Amino acid sequence: MASASARHILVKSEEECNKLKQEIEGGTDFAEAAKQHSQCPSGKDGGSLGEFRPGQMVPEFDTVVFNDEVGKVHGPVKTQFGYHLIEITERND
Repeated sequence: MASASARHILVKSEEECNKLKQEIEGGTDFAEAAKQHSQCPSGKDGGSLGEFRPGQMVPEFDTVVFNDEVGKVHGPVKTQFGYHLIEITERND
């Protein structure tokens, strides 16, 4: 069974999400950005969500984590919670 580890930053607007993505691509530390900006409780852990399997996260999140490139920052990804930047840290297919 596939599993993955990821970290994310959850914000309210697509605009804020894009701005943070640019900052991270420009060298800002993902974990620091998560601590400062994420609306999710995982922010205090640098956005880390630990390890999970398909179906444990909302579908939009799962699609990115189990299909897109590992080690890159993906997003904005819109879910019912807001807008996410997602970094897939590990995936076992």
